[in-house]
Amino acid sequence: MHGTPEARALHAQYPAIDLHADSLMWARWVGYDLQERHEPPLPLAALGGHVDVPRLREGGVGAQFFGLVSLPIGQRRGLAAVVEEQIDLLEQAVRARPGRLVKALTAEDIEAARAGGAVAALLGVEGAHALEGDLDTLARFARRGVRYLGLCHFSANEACYPAYGSGRRDGEGLTAFGRDVVRLAEDLGVIVDLAHINRAGFLDACALARRPPMVSHTGIAGAFEHWRNIDDDQLRALADRGGCAGIIFCPLYLGGNGLAPVVKHLVHIINVAGEDTPALGSDWDGFIIPTRELRDAAHLPLLTDALLRAGLSERVIAKVLRENVMRILSDNPLPTRLPVA
Repeated sequence: MHGTPEARALHAQYPAIDLHADSLMWARWVGYDLQERHEPPLPLAALGGHVDVPRLREGGVGAQFFGLVSLPIGQRRGLAAVVEEQIDLLEQAVRARPGRLVKALTAEDIEAARAGGAVAALLGVEGAHALEGDLDTLARFARRGVRYLGLCHFSANEACYPAYGSGRRDGEGLTAFGRDVVRLAEDLGVIVDLAHINRAGFLDACALARRPPMVSHTGIAGAFEHWRNIDDDQLRALADRGGCAGIIFCPLYLGGNGLAPVVKHLVHIINVAGEDTPALGSDWDGFIIPTRELRDAAHLPLLTDALLRAGLSERVIAKVLRENVMRILSDNPLPTRLPVA
């Protein structure tokens, strides 16, 4: 068990919510079993092996958002099917050990999972290329329980352009299709995720937003300058719409290894955009080498200890761990009835 009794007590009272892990990608590729305990297979916990139900429970994580990854490398079709396969795999994992992992859609579902001693699993699509240019695909994903849609990944798509990657166009914001995607996502209760999108598209989406968006996994340029990281104007635009930003656990984007850089990024968000904005967005299992103390989900209370040492109050830590994300889920309610294709 990792962390001090004080940190673990905070996790018991406020079970953490992490906004992004790519574990279902590994489940699809190599049969990675979410229900079994693993050790990261490579030195420095490189690439993957960071998340499973036993370690989520040990680390006081109450809910994990799983990114649904489709890589448009040499293809533009069949990407939606890749997303559907990963949803199938999560549902199989839920059925395999009833009561340990439950598929969740709402803040109320997360609370119910907590009451039942289970970890809640939520879904987010990484990149609007998975829509294949068809708004009906977004509605289908919503019917299957997708709670956020990342507008971009590492390549341009019909909706927008990346901060870095194939088809990058820094001066171009959302396309007309991208604006339609944002409007429909909000109508469907699908949170708009602004990870990976370029600055122009990010600000366009914030200006268009009627409900709080999020950045599921990012660093902060004001704490460490990097193309992957969002600047203070982006932070303020996000906060003005009631959104949150999940801090990534990758030293490459944090500007150093260890817990101190993670704390630095979280504190910078608080100083610039307020305590309702920071959240956790590990990017575990996402081809990263995590910062050394956060090598897997079981070690998360070590970050809580670091936040306590930095002088953050228990009230603010509760927001970072859980409450900010719970609010955004509630502020993006599901419609009474989802449209039928």
